[in-house]
Amino acid sequence: MQSKLIFCCLSSQEAVVFKFTNFVCESYNKSWVVFHNCRLKAVSRSRVLLNMNETLLHPTTDMTCHIQMFKRANGYKPWLIDINIDVCQYFRRRNIPFFSIFLSFFKEFTNFNHTCPYVGTLVVKDVYLRPELLRLPMPTGDYLIASHWYHFKQHQTDINVSFSYVEDLLKSW
Repeated sequence: MQSKLIFCCLSSQEAVVFKFTNFVCESYNKSWVVFHNCRLKAVSRSRVLLNMNETLLHPTTDMTCHIQMFKRANGYKPWLIDINIDVCQYFRRRNIPFFSIFLSFFKEFTNFNHTCPYVGTLVVKDVYLRPELLRLPMPTGDYLIASHWYHFKQHQTDINVSFSYVEDLLKSW
């Protein structure tokens, strides 16, 4: 009985397609933030790597982020998440569960994991989505996470990440 349960859990991971589909970075003030690299790279049918390289030209000690999650259904519709985060305070306390889940996908692939001040190059290299890190149940579909970044209360950048989550339970049997 125990081996049957292990087999079910291992095969259900194979029945999940969880990959990036689009990635867009936009700087509204190039004298503060410059994106050098913002792209996806397909390495296999089920794995897409995300890479981003940005430079913050001035030190920032006041960074906030507005994150919204959308689900695609005749266009993107608001779905589940719409939060504002004081990024500097978050890295001191880590008290926002959704942002913790969001950053768990990027944690080992980035240097964006310390408290303020932020200055210089921020790198995200070869991130791929792993279903085992997703701690929330999600329905099958296409999603968009739109993030608006503010430095000293001035809108500086937008970073939008689209991904597809497909769970085919028939393949797990």
